[in-house]
Amino acid sequence: MSRIPARLRAVTCSRAARRLGRLAAATAAVTLFLSVPAAAHAGEPVVLAANSLPVVINNLRLWLIGILAALATLFLVLAGVYWATAGGDPAQVERAKGALKNALVGYGLAILAPVLLQVVQGIVGG
Repeated sequence: MSRIPARLRAVTCSRAARRLGRLAAATAAVTLFLSVPAAAHAGEPVVLAANSLPVVINNLRLWLIGILAALATLFLVLAGVYWATAGGDPAQVERAKGALKNALVGYGLAILAPVLLQVVQGIVGG
């Protein structure tokens, strides 16, 4: 029967202690954060107002175009890498063609995003 060395037992116990310490520190931080009134930090009252619907839709349009363009660029780069490393392998060339098609669809959606969001804005009534 093998015995666990005392040093290994100490490491195991200290892991549990560290885990408990992290939990206590996180709980204390959340409690401290929630117990301090927000008015003590601000000289003037902060008014949290939601943006109007056209502003929200415009922000959404900008984010959507950026994300779609970034993904399309990623697929375009992947298509180039697949094509360059194909070495005459037909399966790799087909993978490159698929990535290129995905990139073109992504760029098309990025271009059509303002039109689609304009339709949504018309339906919602902004």
